[in-house]
Parts: sequence; C-alpha cells; structure tokens
Amino acid sequence: MYDVVVIGGGVVGGTILRELTKYTLSVCMVEKESDVCMGQSKANSGIVHAGFDAEPNTLKAKFNLLGNTMMRDYAKELGVRYINNGALVVAYAEEERQALLDLKNRGEINGVKGLELLDKQKLIEKEPNISDSAVGALYAPTSGIVCPYELTIASIGNAMDNGAELFTEFNVCDIKKEQSLFCIKAQDGREIKCKMIVNCAGYFSGEIASLAGDDSIKIQGRKGEYILLDREGSDFVTNTIFACPSKKGKGVLVSPTTNGNIILGSTATETPDDRTFTTEMGLQEIQQKVGHMMKNPPMSLAITSFAGVRAYSHIHDFIIEESATVKGLINCAGIESPGLTSAPAIAKYVVEDIVSKTLSLEENNNFNGQREPYYFFERLTIEQKNELIKKEPSYGKIVCRCERVTEGEILYAMRVNPKAISIDAIKRRVRAGMGRCQGGFCQITVAEIIAKELNIPFDEVRKSGKGTQITVGKSK
Repeated sequence: MYDVVVIGGGVVGGTILRELTKYTLSVCMVEKESDVCMGQSKANSGIVHAGFDAEPNTLKAKFNLLGNTMMRDYAKELGVRYINNGALVVAYAEEERQALLDLKNRGEINGVKGLELLDKQKLIEKEPNISDSAVGALYAPTSGIVCPYELTIASIGNAMDNGAELFTEFNVCDIKKEQSLFCIKAQDGREIKCKMIVNCAGYFSGEIASLAGDDSIKIQGRKGEYILLDREGSDFVTNTIFACPSKKGKGVLVSPTTNGNIILGSTATETPDDRTFTTEMGLQEIQQKVGHMMKNPPMSLAITSFAGVRAYSHIHDFIIEESATVKGLINCAGIESPGLTSAPAIAKYVVEDIVSKTLSLEENNNFNGQREPYYFFERLTIEQKNELIKKEPSYGKIVCRCERVTEGEILYAMRVNPKAISIDAIKRRVRAGMGRCQGGFCQITVAEIIAKELNIPFDEVRKSGKGTQITVGKSK
C-alpha cells in the first residue's frame, strides 16, 4: 500500500514523483508502456519557453514563468543538458509587427524579463540565415532548450534512487475507492492500493479520471510532426526561431537541440487518437514553412522525422487540482505547451499545495537530488577515459559510430534507474542509433548486448514494447 501513486511516466509525472520523494512518503509510478517517456514527453521540441505567449492570469502563464526560472538548476542537479540560447519570434510582413508588440506586452504582464524588439539589421546580426522577407523580431533572452526525454528519465531515475518504485506495462483498467483507499487494477490483474492518486496520464488523463469517478475532464489530441537534421548543420541557427503564433499553437519553429542537431516543426493537426505516424503532407508543410522562414535550409541533412500528440483540455488551460467529486484524486491534465517548461514548478505546487492538505509532509533527510548523467564518459579527459577503460574495458569499444557511444555506456544505461531493456530505451538514454545512420550499423550490436545482459535469447530482444521483437529466429 502506498501513500501516493502517480499514473503516467511523462515529464510532469516524473517531476512530481521526484518531488514526492523529498518527503517520507511511500510512492510509486505506474506506466502503461514498457518504458517511461513514451508518450508526448518524448516527442516535442524541447524548448524552455520564456513565457510571453501564454494568456495572462492562466495556469500556463503562472507555471511557465516559474518553471523557466527553475529549469537551469533543476537540470544541473540531474545532470541534464540545458542551454540558455534565447528565442526569436520573427515578423515576415509589416502587418505582423503589431503581433510582436502584443506578445511583448503580454510577456511583460506575465513577468518575463529582458524582452526586446529588434529591427531587421539586429535580427540578421543574430541570425544571418534568416529569410530576406523578415522585417523584425521579438527577442526573449530567457528562453532555452533541454532534452525532453533526458529530463523525464533523469527525474524518474532520481526518484527511484530515493525510494520510489516504478511499474511498467501497467495498463490501468479499473479504479475503485473503498473508504479512504483507492484500488488501481491493471489489465494483467495486478493491483495497487493507495491513499492518493496523481493523474498525469497525458492523452488518457480524461479516461483515468473517469475510471476513478470524475467525468469532468475532456481531452483532445493535436498531432505535431517534426524533421530532425544531422549535426553537420549545427551552425545553421543559434536561437530558437518562431514565426508569429496562431490559435493552434506556436507554429513551426527552427531550433538547435542540446545534442547539436537542428529540429524543424511542428505541424498542428487534430487527431482522434494517440497514433504518431508522420505524413507526406505534414512533412511537406514543415519544409514549405521553414523555406519561408530561413534562407537555404539544409534539408539534405534530414536524418529522421517523427510525430507526437499533444493533449489539450476543453478549457484550453492546464488542469491542476484535486477532483471536486473524488477526494484524493489529483488531476494534472491538458498539460500541452508550455508543459515541459512548467513541469518542475507544477511538481512543487502539486506536492506542497495539494498533497500536503491530505498527507503530512515530513522531510526525507536522506534525499539526494544529484544524479550522474548518462553521458558522463564524454566529459572525461583522455587520461580519465583511459583509466576507466583499464578498469572497465567495455568503455573502450565503440558501438554507435555516429554518436560515439561505447558498450560501457549502454551497459550503464541498463543498470541504473530506470533500467533500459529495449533498443529504443537505450537510444533515449545514450543516443545509440540517433545519429546519421539511425541505427543502420549499430542496432544488431545493441541487441546482442541487451540479450547478453538480460540473459535472454536474441530473438526476444524488443525494439520497444511487447510484440516489437526485431527478429523471429535464425534463417540458417
């Protein structure tokens, strides 16, 4: 029996789980997939938004600003890459200048610092590859970038290091409340009892709330498609570049990532489900819009495309509150952009302002918020690397040539929380398979390492969850 169960292994659930372990509470997370960060948290642009876009006096505006100010230190504690690169919202026609002024005024109402309107010359000085049609921009120096799956995995891993438990492939099918306790049941028959539930199920948060007896939350999905460019084009842009936003979101952006790639996207298409396939039409839309925003975008450097589904609520704002009809059920729903930015602030609020009203919060004196990054090896000097290789020869064997990932790093990812047990889980942690060849050379070797470490037959190694084995047996 647990004090609190967090349902959903995305960035909001992960930051809340970690925040809970700062106190002497018994906590766990349940996730329907085979690994954490397999929903919308893994498939977004990774922008730490400054906070000028959100409507004033909304939860989006409140938590965006707070999360932005927390992100640098939060990422540093967890060993997660964070870069304060700044953002530009660009006007590509004279009639869009007013939109820039409106965004600046809105941002200042929200408390965003340092916003500045740039003329065309100053814009070109910042971004030489900006389109000739650009007439000016709004500059937001407090904007940054972070790796979304790195942040999520590190948050959950650190929570587990501090006593939280994780149950994957736990697809919730029923929630019953008997007196003061919830009983959460999975499709495979597993059951967990707890005093409180924090519902962070993303696209499925309305369904989870309904299972618990709260039918008030209506969630819809909006699919966004992206294109990722090879690191060879890393000098194409420095800031995150937006066009003026629309009612459906911030629109297509061009941005560096913390790993040196350039990300382009996303589209915004209403979707009736959470499927994340890309489309020819969507990818063409991105190329067309980026071609309008930038001069000679290096599309020949595209190495992959992907999509994510953003869950948004019927009120078009975050829902972060204890259910009015089910005491002990805390709903964190409709956490679309700027949800990634807001996550650390949301976590602090949920625990200190909502959970604390039901459960007594006593500080966990053994809490350790520091975490060793997965990419620690690349930070070592040559001498330190050689010394480690003497002790652990696996660090001397390159497996992924594109990203220079060693066997030692893959084994490390399989042995620390939350343990990676599939090819995609390895990819999200140490980037094996994320380079130019997209696993064309290293995937089989990664699979062999997984099979050996888990002591399973090679044809049982999965790409991701159940039914995703990469082989069915030997041909000869």
